[in-house]
Parts: sequence; structure tokens; C-alpha cells
Amino acid sequence: MRLIDVNVLLTGERGTQQDCDIKPVLREFEDTVIDYAILSHRWVPNEVDYTEIITLTKTKNRDEIRGRTGYQKIVNSCKQAKNDGLEWLWVDTCCIDKWNSSELSEALNSMFRWYENSRRCYAYLHDVDGWPEWFSRCWTLPELIAPRELQFFNAVWQPIGDKRALASMLEVITRVPSQVLLGGLASYGPSVAQVMSWAAARRTTRTEDRAYSLLGLLGVNMPMLYGEGKIAFLRLQLEVIRKSNDQTIFAWTPAKLPLRRYPGSLPVLQVTLACRREGSSRPITQRSGYLLLRSGNYWIAPF
Repeated sequence: MRLIDVNVLLTGERGTQQDCDIKPVLREFEDTVIDYAILSHRWVPNEVDYTEIITLTKTKNRDEIRGRTGYQKIVNSCKQAKNDGLEWLWVDTCCIDKWNSSELSEALNSMFRWYENSRRCYAYLHDVDGWPEWFSRCWTLPELIAPRELQFFNAVWQPIGDKRALASMLEVITRVPSQVLLGGLASYGPSVAQVMSWAAARRTTRTEDRAYSLLGLLGVNMPMLYGEGKIAFLRLQLEVIRKSNDQTIFAWTPAKLPLRRYPGSLPVLQVTLACRREGSSRPITQRSGYLLLRSGNYWIAPF
């Protein structure tokens, strides 16, 4: 993984550029051999990307970049990491070269582990005065569950609590059991259907990210193919079926609808997925979907 050198970036912010011109802002490490902080946040339109962060000291529009709220978010994350005694920070906006498809695929497959192995995770809620979007996005679900130490900050970077102290409230908001929040997935062993129910009401900008954001939570890996649309969710489900005996992935309630054809001439029956709370018969949410019938087996297609 590629990490921000906290000291180099903050030295540049103090206006002493000599060290920054010599030392790179980003360096690569294995996530298991170094202590680092990690940022969880809602993207805004003016984020700083990989190319901009590595050329910051040399680019002509440096002042414009440094004035962005996306850059100030990185700076404040670095300051918090330094206060916590950490010298390295990972931020998804600028630590991944998103134009490199193989690097992007590796990063998204590793994302859950990177959050899990971090020493500190900072959840930045820029809109905490209203209903924070952070609680409605798919990618922030694994970012909530994976880190051992997660601290929440408001728009001006004042701490507003941590995951351990707020576990009961977070369970009500997210439907993720406090045992999972406090001890991780291994301490609870949720079913596939339960994990999917936590994500059911969340949103993404890209359709494919509804599937990609669940990879770490479901313990599977697969290549990223942006542009495939809802097929990403089909691939995710097939990968889960291939690696797991958890049959709750088939928790679908058939609707009385005519048989249809799915591309590839496989017969398809439209169904409705009812994700239910554990121990309750009341559906949390329902979404349209497809159930593929092939050689006597049930294969699930995107909903």
C-alpha cells in the first residue's frame, strides 16, 4: 500500500520546502509491517488525487490545490495522526493511482484488510450538523466494521466520540450488532444474508460499487470491471457460493411473476429479496432481483 509521510506533508505546509523537494510525500509499504492511520470519509467534488499529491511542490496551481477542502481534509488527518504518534497515513483519494486498473483492483480487494490493520481510523463527518451521508454509503460500512480503533470527527475536526463508546447508538443507526462493532466479524460470525441486510439501504455513485464494497465483509476477492453494471453483483454472489456453504445467500422470496429470459438464454424468474433481522420475521428492506435456474441449481443474478 502507498502511504503519506505525515512529517513531509506537514513540513511543506509550514512553508519549508527543502525537505519536501528531496523526500517523496508517498512511499510504499506492506500494511502488516508498519503502523499507520487511515481516513474514512465521504468524497466531495474537489478531492486531491494521486497525480496532484505527488507533484504538489512542483505544480503551478499548488495554491489552488492547497485551498481545496479535499486537501485540507488530508492535512488535518495528518495533524491528527501526528498527535496520535503515527508517521504514516492512508487516504483513498490520493494514495491510489485510479488510472492504473490493476492497482485499483488490488486496492479495492485489499481495502477491508487495510482498514482492519490500521492503528487508528478517522471518520470525518463534514455534514454532522444534519444527517451525515457517511451512514448511508456502501463503502463506509466496511470502514465502520474493520478498524479496531475508530474515532469520529466533525467538520472542524473536533472529536465527537469513538466506535467503542458509541457502539449502542451505532447499532441502532446501522443495524450492525454492537458485538461486531466491538470485536469484529470473527467475534460474531454473521451470515451472508445478514451482511447484505446491513448494506441494503446504503447507496453508491457507481452501480458496481454495491458489490465491490462487500468483498472484505464477505471474505471474497474478484477483479474490478467498472462498466459491467449490475453484473458485478452477480459475480459477487457466484464467488460467495463458490467459497462458502452459507445458504442464507438464497434467502429470496419468489414473486408471482412470469418466467423471463436472461442474456445468455438462461431461464430467469423474477424474485424479491427479503433481508430480515435476526430473530424477526419483519423485512428490513426488499429489492427486485433474479433467480437463475440452471441444471437444477439456483444461481442468483443482480437485484
